[in-house]
Amino acid sequence: MKDFGTLNWSILVAYLLGNLLLGFFLAKRVETAEHYFLGQRTMPWWAIGVSVVATYIGAMTFLGGPAWAYTEGFSVIFIHINYPIAVFVVITVFLPFFYRSGVASIFDYLERRFGLASRTIMSGVFLFGNAAYSGIMLYTTALVLEFITGIPVVDAILIVAVVAVTYTMLGGMAAVIWTDVIQSAILFLGALITVYLLIGELPGGFLGTLQELKLQGRTDPFEFSLDPARVATVWTGIIAMSISHVVVYGVNQMMVQRPLAARTLGDAKKSYMFMGYVAFPIFVLFFGLGTLFYSYYGGKTFENENLVVLDFVASIGFPGLMGVVTAAIVAAAMSSLDSSLTSMATVTTLDFYQKFFRKEASQQHYLKASRWFTFMWAVVIVVPAIMFSKSGGSVLEVLSKVGSFFVGAKLAMFGLGFYSRHTTQRGLLIGVAVGFITLWLVEANLDIAWPWYCALGGLVSCVVAWGSSILLDGFQKEWSPYTVQGQKAMFKREGIPEKEGGWYVVPGMVDRASYGLLVYFVACVAGLWFVHRLI
Repeated sequence: MKDFGTLNWSILVAYLLGNLLLGFFLAKRVETAEHYFLGQRTMPWWAIGVSVVATYIGAMTFLGGPAWAYTEGFSVIFIHINYPIAVFVVITVFLPFFYRSGVASIFDYLERRFGLASRTIMSGVFLFGNAAYSGIMLYTTALVLEFITGIPVVDAILIVAVVAVTYTMLGGMAAVIWTDVIQSAILFLGALITVYLLIGELPGGFLGTLQELKLQGRTDPFEFSLDPARVATVWTGIIAMSISHVVVYGVNQMMVQRPLAARTLGDAKKSYMFMGYVAFPIFVLFFGLGTLFYSYYGGKTFENENLVVLDFVASIGFPGLMGVVTAAIVAAAMSSLDSSLTSMATVTTLDFYQKFFRKEASQQHYLKASRWFTFMWAVVIVVPAIMFSKSGGSVLEVLSKVGSFFVGAKLAMFGLGFYSRHTTQRGLLIGVAVGFITLWLVEANLDIAWPWYCALGGLVSCVVAWGSSILLDGFQKEWSPYTVQGQKAMFKREGIPEKEGGWYVVPGMVDRASYGLLVYFVACVAGLWFVHRLI
C-alpha cells in the first residue's frame, strides 16, 4: 500500500519502539537464568492470564480466523468451544505437578517419571514443532507489512524477528508477559474497530445480513456430520479438539512456562481459568467477522483469504485504522514469537546445554547462554517463515494441522506418566514411535480430518506403550511417586496439607472454582443454539 500515510506510520513505529524500550527497562531486573526463565516468580495472575491469551490467540487468529470462517462458515467455532473443558483438566492435573517441581522446564517431569531419554526426545520434539510454529507467526506478520508498504516478505520477516528477539533477549519472561499485556490491548482495539465499521457497511444491516447468511447455511454452528473427513463438526470440537487443547495448554512449554512464573499455585490456576472464560467469545468475534465478510464481499474468491481483513481496512479509508490494525497484527505475532523464543531458549539451556555440556556452571553463565540461544532460535525460525510465505490457505488451519501431529506423543508420555502404574520408559518410547508411524500412514492413505489425529495418535501411542511396557518389563508393584496416585499417597503419608490459600496443591483434586468452567461450557453451547434459533 503506497499511501500508508504519516499517521499510520507513526502508530506502527511508536508501537515497535515501545516494545524495545520496555525490554531495555526490564533488562535491569534480570540477574540470573531463573529470572530470565520465570521472572522471579512475582508476576500477577491477571497479567499471566492475558499473556496466555495473547500467545495462542495471536496473529493466526486475527488473519486466519476470519479467513477460515470466510471459506467454511461459522461451524468452525466448535473447534474452539472446548477451552473450558481443557482448562478444567489442566489446572486439576497438570499444573500441580509442574508448579511444585520448582523447575522452569516441564520436561524435567519426564526424566523423574521415566528417564533421561524420554525427557530428551520430547524436548527435541517441542523444539522442532515450535520452530515451525514461530515461522508461521513471522509469515503472518510479514504478509501484513508487504500488503501495506510494499516491503518484500523476506525483508519484513527480518524486521519483525529483529525487534522481537531484541526485547526478549533483554527482559526474558517478564518482558514477554508485560509486552503481551500491551499487545493484547492493541489487538482487540483493532479487532473491535474493524467489527464496528464492518457492521456499518453491511447493505442489509446487521440482523438482515445474519438472516441472509442463515438461509445460505453459513451461520449454523452445529454440524453433526459423522464423516471423519469433515474438520469442523460438533464431534471434532467436543471430543478431538478437547484432547488437543488439553495437551496444548497442559504440556506445551510455551504455555505452561507462564503460570510457572506466578507467585503461588493458586495464582497459576487463576491465570489459566482466565483463558478458559475469555477464549470462546474471542473466537466468536473473529469467526463472526469472517462470516460477515462473506456477505460483505458476496462470496468473492480471494487469491489468499488471509488478506480479507486487510482488504476491508484498506478499502474503508478510516484515518489511522490501517496503522492500528497493522500494529495489532504485528503485536499479535510478536506475542506468540517472543513466547516461543523464550520457551525454546529455556528448553535448550536446561534440557540440553546444562544437562549434557555444562552441568555445574553459574546462574550468570546460564543467563548468558540463554540469551544466546534466544538469538540462535530467532535465526533458525526465519527459514520456515520464508518457506511458508510461498503458500496460501488459512494460517490458522495450517498451524492447527501441523500441531496435531505432535499431540499424540505428548498425550501418551504425560498421560501415562500421570495415571499408569505399569508404563516404563522402554515401552513408552516404542508406543510414541508407533503413534507417529500410524499418523504418517493415515495422512498418506486415508481421508481423515486433522482434529482426529490428536485422539488417534494418543490412543495408539498409549495402547502400544502400555502393552510394550508389560511385555518388556512386567507389571510394576508400586505406583511411581510422580503419578497422581503416588502423589496422593505421598501427601497422606507425609502429612502435607492438600490446600494452600484455598487451592488444592495435590494433583487430581478439583477446586470448587473449577466447576464454574464446566457450567460455562454448557452455557456457551446453549448460547450458540439460542442465538442461531433466534436469528
